[in-house]
Amino acid sequence: MSALTIRLPDSLHNKIKELAREDGVSINQFLASAAAEKVSALLTADFLKEQAKKGDRKRFEAVLKKVPRNAPDPGDEIL
Repeated sequence: MSALTIRLPDSLHNKIKELAREDGVSINQFLASAAAEKVSALLTADFLKEQAKKGDRKRFEAVLKKVPRNAPDPGDEIL
């Protein structure tokens, strides 16, 4: 495990301290979790961009044409 020193504005530090306390975790655990969430979000966005590059609009539209034009189930309507 690595140690990291960061400088934060007092207001942000205080908010992190408050939220960590409310969540029942240490500041270290709170920040590690926040960093992991950010890394996950960025990697997911990169993955989805790469997958989107593999898409083929004509094939997509061909598949959509096969979908029957049924009315939506009750509760699934767009309001």
